[in-house]
Amino acid sequence: MIPLIQDMGRIGGITDLNPLWWSLSLGACLGGNGTLIGASANVVVAGMAEKRGVLITFVNFIKVAFPMMLMSVAISMVYLLLRYLH
Repeated sequence: MIPLIQDMGRIGGITDLNPLWWSLSLGACLGGNGTLIGASANVVVAGMAEKRGVLITFVNFIKVAFPMMLMSVAISMVYLLLRYLH
């Protein structure tokens, strides 16, 4: 994604790429929390829970995690808009 953002900046004549870098970072980090396989930590925790007799299914995980992910991404979006939209 780094070359893509650099090309977008060059083609669009954008000199300050900080909003794009932060959007990529927050989207990749927080967006992966929405599904069981979206982040490696989710898979590890599901495996550890299963070893201890607690089954975390994909659907049950999404029911809880997806709304939380949407909320965290929305908060990040509001922050980025307030921070970089002058």
